[in-house]
Amino acid sequence: MLGAVVVGIGTAGWVRIRDMLAPLLGSPAAELNVRGFISRRSLDPQQGVSQISVEEAVGREDIDVAFVCTENALHEDNVRTFLQAGKHVCVEYPMTMNYKAAVELWDLAQKKGVILHEEHIELLTEDYKELKKEVEGKILQDGTLHFTGGALKPGFGFPAFSGIARLTWLVELFGELSVSVATMEEDSGNNCSKMTATLLTSDNRPLTWIEERGPGLPRAKNINFHFDCCTLTQIPPAPRGSVGLFMQDLIHFSAKLVGQVSAEELQRERTRVLHCLQLAERIRELCSSEMSP
Repeated sequence: MLGAVVVGIGTAGWVRIRDMLAPLLGSPAAELNVRGFISRRSLDPQQGVSQISVEEAVGREDIDVAFVCTENALHEDNVRTFLQAGKHVCVEYPMTMNYKAAVELWDLAQKKGVILHEEHIELLTEDYKELKKEVEGKILQDGTLHFTGGALKPGFGFPAFSGIARLTWLVELFGELSVSVATMEEDSGNNCSKMTATLLTSDNRPLTWIEERGPGLPRAKNINFHFDCCTLTQIPPAPRGSVGLFMQDLIHFSAKLVGQVSAEELQRERTRVLHCLQLAERIRELCSSEMSP
């Protein structure tokens, strides 16, 4: 058994505890045993699991794994703390708010001989899997992915990072991308923002990614992908999967911990995560230069 600690006890942290307490039988997730949670608040036991300090978690030999479920701005420091202590880490996306720090963390994990895993449950949804099937084999001419959602709370970072799940969709669907143009519109008085980035595929096909946030905006992804043979304007409907998204991610992470994921697959994931963070950083740079006087 591998002992685990959950850092941050919001919705994701609570679900992580729940899933470890009742893992899918016969899956690698059954190898995990949650031994405590960490929070900046002083809390009563959660689902029967007691609160412990960072210092205790780092020092305990029966804790092998940390799940980092804090606000985005705190991810990097928490990940680094547990990697330095030789613990495996699963972190909610985005791993960091800058590319250089992410490279340093991957190198630290390699040096310590532990697994670093960035959660991307949006790649596990049934509608994404259906969309990937629809896209497969088709030649893109141009496309748009327009995400809308409510206003973000402080600590979630620049939209290219807080919305990196959408960027990850585009990379997984269409391969390595580059950034040509990026702009940012903000209305701080109304807590509204709209980031627009023009991305290019390896054969110079344009993809527009829009990340729009504001009070009352519905959480939705709108697509318009124009291919050589057809146009996709809706994400294909799909029935809900029988296994929850966080449980699927827990199983995938656990499979890495017990050596069931190949070195090639681990490297592929690392390459994709770092590529997306590098794109997000480039988008932020272009938006900042555009907004500078």
